[in-house]
Amino acid sequence: MSPSRVLNTQHMSFIVRAFRYRNYRLFFTGQGISLIGTWMQSISMSWLIYKLTNSPFLLGLVYFIGQVPVFVLPPIAGVLADRVSRKEIIIATQILSMVQAFILAALSLSGKIAVWHIIILSLLLGIVNAFDVPVRQAFVADLIEKKSDLGNAIALNSLMFNGARIIGPSIAGILIMLVGEGFCFLLNGISFFAVLLALISIRIKKRAFTQKHRRLFHNLKEGFSYVVSSPPIRTILILITVISVFGVFYPVIMPVFSLEILKGGPQTLGFLMGGTGCGAFVGALFLASRPGPHGLEKIIPCAMIIFGISIIAFSWSRIFWLSLVLMVFAGFGMMVQIAASNTVLQSITDDDKRGRVMSFYTIAFMGMVPLGGLLAGALTGKIGGPYTLMLSGVTCIIGSAVFFKKIYLIREAIAGKIKREEYPLYEKDVS
Repeated sequence: MSPSRVLNTQHMSFIVRAFRYRNYRLFFTGQGISLIGTWMQSISMSWLIYKLTNSPFLLGLVYFIGQVPVFVLPPIAGVLADRVSRKEIIIATQILSMVQAFILAALSLSGKIAVWHIIILSLLLGIVNAFDVPVRQAFVADLIEKKSDLGNAIALNSLMFNGARIIGPSIAGILIMLVGEGFCFLLNGISFFAVLLALISIRIKKRAFTQKHRRLFHNLKEGFSYVVSSPPIRTILILITVISVFGVFYPVIMPVFSLEILKGGPQTLGFLMGGTGCGAFVGALFLASRPGPHGLEKIIPCAMIIFGISIIAFSWSRIFWLSLVLMVFAGFGMMVQIAASNTVLQSITDDDKRGRVMSFYTIAFMGMVPLGGLLAGALTGKIGGPYTLMLSGVTCIIGSAVFFKKIYLIREAIAGKIKREEYPLYEKDVS
């Protein structure tokens, strides 16, 4: 075998080094299958709402209602994640999500679906996700035995998430055109069996819980104080909040661009969202190839600038292929910023506070998105989609400029928590 072939093989082994752990392989496989169905449902739901109402505002309103619980409930979920079995919590949330998908499928396939059904079911799913997301983020650390591989596992999670984002919307766009939205909801419900089987098969050591005697309010207060008193954690969460309010809402108004700006149909929407997933997939691969969190403090704001510029350019594009390319760059910038922030947070957070810190991450990343979704729907109805996205991109660029001034805080936190020797460079590993 040639030296270059050996080098490429070792390089790939380095990129997927978290797969050395059986528990993580099971989690990755099951979650990956389920997420394809989740993205199919997300795209189908947006398309169905717009088809039923022809209202950009209602698109934003339904998205807002579905995400409101993620703004309120994650701190409670974070406390639970630090006090009880994370695995059992995730199994419960996945079962409830599966039931929601089957109900949505039954209503849609029977032809009895109405907007108020979608609103109620979106709210219920939002409540489930408010507990699922922060616990699942913290659960990744339980699957990885060596802390030096945690960042790689987080990057591979993003790879899985955005791989599903490529596949799910593309399949959904075709299925909506051929058989309708209800079949997409049904397939999503079926996909949950994969993740449930994987979770049941996972075997992890029981964690020692030392805070069960403390009241819920005390644990909430302790987690809040920990976040507020840490400038690096606080700074990262603020930046994530900015991109969540002013950047991540763009999928909400994608049906408007697909129909009115680009003069396409459901397949156009599917391919645009798939393009975002392609860019995010490349971004996740880029992060997975990195040896550790050192240097991510510079990558985070740069990725946000890439996202902002791409969104501004997309807002003025009237050519499908150009819009698709710009969505690839937007997906890359958004994913790298979010996943790199997640990696830094988990790397500098104390283990006994991980669940609560990730609950605030969930609020910043997902809980603030409803405000952005509602804002996007309202602004699109008033000034149109192009101007709405342009304002989004400009705001993200300004946020990244402010973050640049705080880079030294992140760098010092990483250096104080983690030694570079714990994350040997790839060149050293393969030499």
